[in-house]
Amino acid sequence: MKRAWITVLTVGLVVCLGVGFQAIAAEKIFLTLASGSPGGAYYPLGGGMAVVIQKTVEGFRCAAESTGASVENSRLVGAGESDIGMVMGSVGYNASQGKAPFEKKYDIVSLFQMYPAPQHLVTTAQSKIKTIKDLKGKKVSIDVPGSGCSTMAKIILEEAGFNLAKDVTIANLSQTESVQALKDGIVDATFFNFAYPGSAVMDLAATRDIVLVPIEQKLADQILKKYPYYVKIVIPGKTYSKVDYDVLCLGDSNLMVANKKMKDEVAYKIVKAIYSNVKEGKYALINVHPVAAQLTPQNAVNSPLPLHPGAAKYFKEVGALK
Repeated sequence: MKRAWITVLTVGLVVCLGVGFQAIAAEKIFLTLASGSPGGAYYPLGGGMAVVIQKTVEGFRCAAESTGASVENSRLVGAGESDIGMVMGSVGYNASQGKAPFEKKYDIVSLFQMYPAPQHLVTTAQSKIKTIKDLKGKKVSIDVPGSGCSTMAKIILEEAGFNLAKDVTIANLSQTESVQALKDGIVDATFFNFAYPGSAVMDLAATRDIVLVPIEQKLADQILKKYPYYVKIVIPGKTYSKVDYDVLCLGDSNLMVANKKMKDEVAYKIVKAIYSNVKEGKYALINVHPVAAQLTPQNAVNSPLPLHPGAAKYFKEVGALK
C-alpha cells in the first residue's frame, strides 16, 4: 500500500514509410482500493468493485486491499498510498477537517456515498444485557484501533455516561475476532458497523441466541446534536435469526473517497463503471453483497464530503445532480 495511482507507458514501434520508426504509447492505470477486514460489507464489496473496474474499464488495473477500514483508509488515500478507499462519512469528514483522531487535514473528496450503515451492538441472551446501561462492568469489543466503528462506539459509551477507563473493559478486536470472542464468552458484547445483514452477526446467530441492543431515542438525539453527520437507522425485525423486533441504531454514511488530485477522467470512469454494473452484467455487484441494491445515483450524491468533479460529471449525466 505504498503506491499511488501509476501510469505506465507501454511503447510500441510503428513503421512509417519514408520516416522510419515512430513510438506510440498505450496508457495503463494501476489503482489500489482500500476496503476493510473480512466480516463486514467493505471487504466483499470492495473486491467486487475492483473486479468491475479492472474488467470493464479499458486500460485500468485495480487491486482491492484488506485494511483496518475507515481511519486507516482516510490516511492512505489522503497520503496517496491508496487511490480510492471505503470510509464512514463521519471519519472522512473528520479527516478532511483535521479533527480527532486525525493529526492533520487530508485532501480527500467523495466519489459517491455507497450506503448508510447502522452501529450494531450485539450480545447473547445468556449475558442478560438489554440496554446500553447494562454494559457497565462488562467486557466490550469495539473493533480494531483506527476503525470508524471504534470511534462511534466510544462516542456512544461516553455520551451514555461511561468512563472508558473505569466503567467498561474495552477490547479492540477485529470483526472476526469479536465473533469468536463472543462465542467463547471472552467478551460480553461487541459493536459492529456495517450494512445489514452483516455476515459476522449472521455467523453468531447460527450458533448462539443473539440479542441486538437498541440505542434509546433520547441518547440518539443527544448524540446527533453534537455529531450531525450521524443518522438514525432502524434494523428491521427478522433481519437476523431470532431477532424479531425492530432495533433503533445510530448510523453513518459509507463513502468511496479519492484524493483531490485524482484526474477528473479517472474519477469519472471509476464511477461510471461501478454504477453501470450494480444490478446487471457479468460482474453485477448485487451478486457480491445485497447492500449493493442501495448503490443508486440518488443515494450516491448525499455525502458529508464534496464530490470529486469527475464523479459529479457522471451524476449530472444521469440526472442525480443539476
